Amino acid sequence: MLQAHYGEIAAFATAICWTVTAVAFETAGRRVGSLSVNLIRLVMAFFLLGVFTFFTRGMFLPLDATRTMWFWLVLSGLIGFVLGDLFLFQAYVEVGSRISMLIMSTVPPITALLGFIILGERISVMNLLGMMITISGIALVILVKNTGEDKVELSKPLKGLIYAFIGALGQALGLILSKFGMGNYSPFAATQIRIIAGIIGFIIVVTLRQGWENLFTSTKDRKAMSVIAIGAAFGPFIGVSLSLFAIQYTTTGIASTIMSITPVLIIPAAILIFKERVTRKEMLGAFITVIGVALLFL
Repeated sequence: MLQAHYGEIAAFATAICWTVTAVAFETAGRRVGSLSVNLIRLVMAFFLLGVFTFFTRGMFLPLDATRTMWFWLVLSGLIGFVLGDLFLFQAYVEVGSRISMLIMSTVPPITALLGFIILGERISVMNLLGMMITISGIALVILVKNTGEDKVELSKPLKGLIYAFIGALGQALGLILSKFGMGNYSPFAATQIRIIAGIIGFIIVVTLRQGWENLFTSTKDRKAMSVIAIGAAFGPFIGVSLSLFAIQYTTTGIASTIMSITPVLIIPAAILIFKERVTRKEMLGAFITVIGVALLFL
């Protein structure tokens, strides 16, 4: 019974990992900056994956991957890790991990649209309904009405919301490109290829932004480094690998749907760790968003 649902179980475990890593990287990002966190956590994850694949596959590096795999997975890493996470991690700093993860619930709708455009996949009436409900749930959280005024405004900074949306776009495109390049290849080795591309990409970004001094200073912050280590373990190491395992054993749509429950899972963490005041309206919006995502793939 369980064997028939390996993909779904992996997707649920991924959602838990995303919750842990979002909280960890928001904490670290507020201390040392999102750019430093991005590069440091990828380097940590690279070595974690290397040790793991050495004992499970007999090789530290994914040298058995074909050129086609390298092409698609490197492209996936550049778009998913560099473009997507560069903006997502800054969104953690701007609007917090809870709101960022809520915006990231648009990944399945975006994935469906990209699948329609790139792969020629069909979008049904139920899919469109799911997209509308997902957007409605997000709108319920990020839009507020001024007291005494007939005016609706954003509850969070627009810049942070846009950053989170770009992060969602990057993750959705990265997921589709991973599907192209991975086939039946090891999810952990595939993740390592994506991380190698991400490290190279962020080295270029840090150099262009002249951020090496800040990055080296960040490594001296013990609390930040320990939190980044937790995030690296649950994020690009366990989380990303489980997400690839999930799409290998179930459809991309089902995997994306289950992984998108993070906005609900993260609410207790936001209250207990960051002492956020989460209103009933925001909780309702998070649940509506997840329901919308689920309808997307029925």
